[in-house]
Amino acid sequence: MEIGVLTMQRGEVSRFLYSPAYAYGALGCPPLIPPSATVLFEMEILDFLDTAESDSFFALSPNHQAIFPLEKVLEVATTERKFGNCLFKRNRFDDAKDRYKRASFYLSRLGKSEEERRQLETARLPVNLNLALTYLRLERPRNSLEWGEKALAIDNKNVKALFRCGQACLELKEYEKARTFLLRAQKLEPFNSEINGELKRLSRYFFYL
Repeated sequence: MEIGVLTMQRGEVSRFLYSPAYAYGALGCPPLIPPSATVLFEMEILDFLDTAESDSFFALSPNHQAIFPLEKVLEVATTERKFGNCLFKRNRFDDAKDRYKRASFYLSRLGKSEEERRQLETARLPVNLNLALTYLRLERPRNSLEWGEKALAIDNKNVKALFRCGQACLELKEYEKARTFLLRAQKLEPFNSEINGELKRLSRYFFYL
């Protein structure tokens, strides 16, 4: 199956017929697959990410990574971020975090010009936001706040960053800081139901203080 899938292209539908020796053998898989069954699999490639170039880049020494063209660095960082997104959607938050951290590592280089620095910051922002959200899912609000503040260092009016920092502070029981972040977010998006919902939840804690 692995060999067959490697021959397929995005959007392709293929059927693979396997003899018992390559399927479930003499025992089968009761109650669905009888003993010694020849099995037909139909598979469709919905999408895929080619991480070979990213893996090769990660294996290079820091000196070799430093001389890579910025365009290539941005490409491999984007691949890592997209891979992280796929893992996040499958609730594999710890694995997603590792891919986002790799993307962040790639983007940590210093730009040689103002334009390069701008491109790197533009690429860092979604990675920082993704890490802030992922750490919330991992119930590690201190790390979430760290990455949310890194996102705000790039764009201090980013609503997602303000919201996630507010959520992290709420989990950390730092209620004044949570209120400050959430009110800043609400000022930018006054009708955002998620922001208003968190402010409502926060108000209960102030009631008991």
